[in-house]
This record gives sequence, structure tokens and C-alpha cells, in this order.
Amino acid sequence: MQNSDSAERYTTTAIALHWLIAGLVLGMIAFGWWMQEIPKNPVGPRVNAFNLHKSIGLTVLCLMLVRTLWRATHPPPPLPPMPAWQARAARTVHLLLYVCLFVQPLTGYLGSAYSGYPVRFFGFVLPAWAPKVDGVKDAMSVAHLVNSWILVTALVLHVGATLKHALIDRDRIFHRIWPWARVAHDQGVEARTG
Repeated sequence: MQNSDSAERYTTTAIALHWLIAGLVLGMIAFGWWMQEIPKNPVGPRVNAFNLHKSIGLTVLCLMLVRTLWRATHPPPPLPPMPAWQARAARTVHLLLYVCLFVQPLTGYLGSAYSGYPVRFFGFVLPAWAPKVDGVKDAMSVAHLVNSWILVTALVLHVGATLKHALIDRDRIFHRIWPWARVAHDQGVEARTG
């Protein structure tokens, strides 16, 4: 039997996956834009940066698979009372984030697979299965770029809505996902009853 505090929060696993993926994705967005500026000659630094970017991207893909399976078997806590349009917007943005977080690493991987160069995962060469096809590589590069902008837009909406709920509505929606919320909640209860 769950207590009321745990019933209104995500599971510890969901919270850990959320923040791990969030940290990796925010780092990847910054790193992805920065590495475009690395000179093509000498090739070493640019190749190393791209290989690291691909490795972390594949890690995000694996973590998203785990997160999706976890979410399918562990429903999220209910939303607090809010207007129907806000609840629909929240579900839509969450779905968009999930889709983008699969599309981004998949388009990156497929672009690399069809580039004619080996795909490395933290130094290990993954099996090559695709021939070099410049048209497919270019299409995946465009999809990767377009999806990155959609992802950034969804993230801005997500963070903006979170700040609205935390700072204006004060409806404890952020409490559901913040790792230290239970500690702060318990300390507040203790202070009031102690």
C-alpha cells in the first residue's frame, strides 16, 4: 500500500531516468551545436567529437527504451487539478518529447550507418549493415537537424510549463519528479508536527 506522498510522485526509477536523460540531452544539444564549429582539418578532433556525440546519442536511445518500458508498466501519478486544455497540452508535449527522443538518435545513427564510415560506440566498432548511400545519409542529416529544433521547442515548452506550475500555480507538480522533494516534504511535516 502506497502512502499519499508516494502515490502522487513518479517512481524512483522513473525519476532517475528522467534526470539522467535530461542531463544527457541538454549536454548533447550544446555539444552537438558546438562540434559543428570544429575545423575539418586536422580530422582527429572533429572525428573524436562526432564519435562521442554518436555514442552518447545511442546511450540516450537505450535509456529511452528502458524508460518507455518502465512507463508502460508503471503509470505516472495523476495530474493535479487544472484546466482541461493544460492537461491536454501536458500530455501532448510529453508525447512529443518521447517521439523526438527516439527520432533524434535514430536519425543520427541511420545517417552514420549510411555514411560509409564505421559507427563507433565508445570506441567499439558496431557491425556495418548499410551500404554508403549519400541520399539516405543527407536525408537523415536533415531529419536530425529539423528534429533537433522540434526537440528544443518541446523542451522550452516543458520547462516553461514546469516553472509556471512551480512558481505561479504552486500546485506541487514539480514535486512529482524532483528527486529531493520527499526529503523536503518530510522535513516540512516534521517541522510542523515537531
